[in-house]
Amino acid sequence: MEENYIKHQYAPILPEKDEWPVVKLARERKEFVKKVATLSEGRILDLIGKNPEILKEELETTLYREKLRIKQNPWDVDPDDEGPFWGEVKSKLLQIHTEVSGSKAKKLEAYQEVLRKITSRYSEEIASNFKASHYKFTRRVVTYGFSRLLNAARVKGFGSLFSNQFTLQDKIQITGQTAQLRELATKGTVVMVPTHFSNLDSVLIGWIISVLGMPPFIYGAGLNLFNISIFAYFMNALGAYKVDRRKKNMMYLETLKTYSKEAIQFGCHSLFFPGGTRSRSGIIESKLKLGLLSTAIEAQRANFQNGITDVSGKIFIVPVTINYHFVLEAPGLIQDYLSMTGQERYYKENDEFSTSYKISKFLFKFFTKGSDISVSIGSAMDVMGNYVDQEGKSLDKWGRVVNTQEYFMSNGKVTVDAQREEEYTQMLGKRIVEEFHKINRVFSSHLVAFVAFELIQAKNAKLDLFDLIRLPQEDLVLNYVEFKAACQRVLDQIFELKAQGKIDSAPHLNRPMDEIITHGLDNVGMYHAKRPLIKDAAGNLTTEDMSLLYFYHNRLHGYGLEKLF
Repeated sequence: MEENYIKHQYAPILPEKDEWPVVKLARERKEFVKKVATLSEGRILDLIGKNPEILKEELETTLYREKLRIKQNPWDVDPDDEGPFWGEVKSKLLQIHTEVSGSKAKKLEAYQEVLRKITSRYSEEIASNFKASHYKFTRRVVTYGFSRLLNAARVKGFGSLFSNQFTLQDKIQITGQTAQLRELATKGTVVMVPTHFSNLDSVLIGWIISVLGMPPFIYGAGLNLFNISIFAYFMNALGAYKVDRRKKNMMYLETLKTYSKEAIQFGCHSLFFPGGTRSRSGIIESKLKLGLLSTAIEAQRANFQNGITDVSGKIFIVPVTINYHFVLEAPGLIQDYLSMTGQERYYKENDEFSTSYKISKFLFKFFTKGSDISVSIGSAMDVMGNYVDQEGKSLDKWGRVVNTQEYFMSNGKVTVDAQREEEYTQMLGKRIVEEFHKINRVFSSHLVAFVAFELIQAKNAKLDLFDLIRLPQEDLVLNYVEFKAACQRVLDQIFELKAQGKIDSAPHLNRPMDEIITHGLDNVGMYHAKRPLIKDAAGNLTTEDMSLLYFYHNRLHGYGLEKLF
């Protein structure tokens, strides 16, 4: 049975842009940045127990790492005054060392002044530059531009670029709990947490938020994407704040977390990729980066502390999976993964988005392929991982209403307990991973890649992954009849798991197996120079790139399907 996909643009839940939380935040940007800097400073002082010696060590570590970053890994987007600023920090630290003596309080005050300058700089750097007029223009450009590409792909002839025969909704299928998401976005604050496989994900999710009639979300985007001026414009317009993954020092990370927490508390719907970066292996993220996720829990506790106990203070976590037949960056991603796993001495992250030309080429190739995308919206949860109903009430596993505030209370009042909140963050991370697997949508391309890799592995059981990848071509041929039977076994198990609510599948899997295999072969890695899976002249299956086959196979990792081989 074919599913009903969203074929229209929803009416906005907040028609007036002045009502959008992100617009209110932009109006108060200067004060908000100052608040984040001050709160970050306090947060860091609390973490180090207001000990001047520890603060001195942290400042020196930050200085050392920042000087190293400027020298070894500079980016175009970096401010021109990077060198002078950190030179000034170095001079100030030397001055304190030689001139400030006496009480701990005096030293702490002197070092705190340096800390304040750093958190102020980081806050300003991280903060979004959202402008509602730019957002509306960007939304129109993205929708119009993508639709033109799509029609050029599907409609032959000169007029194809101006055809309206196909819309983005024909290509991008939005499924799942869309009505609940829209409803909850009018009641509390939504934190959307998608899987992350491609650089296209941010733009795609931004477009989907718009189609669903929701106000723009804020989200953390890698600072490297701001290296390119046109991309920086789109990122700023879509509500992005900047995340610099080169900066691992405590002061930056605490400022980033404070920004996220305060924005959520402000009422801004937020989006972050809990995997932290694109999945290098093609596996659905199972180990999440919990830093930003913890800010949702902190914001929820702070709302309770501030007496906001009704649904308006509730934070809803909404998992989302993005399902592609192919990922354009897959060759680079899997090479990164194999380099890291194989512990090669030299590892350099690929950046396919280093120029405007590469971005344009990426988008053109993506939209001029006939392959579909689906975005699955999961059931909303509270910050404890309990499902919530349409009204935003939290439910336990028996469907009884639970009071989320009680999780944050001790001795009858809401309290701060860092260790408790760390445990809650880990619990929430596990629940998100469970939901990712439940709403993951199997495509024909995932099925054929999984089966092919598992059959090759079964025939070479004594070899490890790196030996498998180096197998000669003659050992990579699979008999079609055997392959078809294995596909049927796996698909039967997928349908069984689907009946149990443990996975989802695309409607195109409800066809005869020969058609499913043909569809999978046509779509899997369709753009790559070396195809992960093809039919040879004799009608059997083989691969032109075993590492790519492994990447696409990994989409079905984590369901115990390997036991069928």
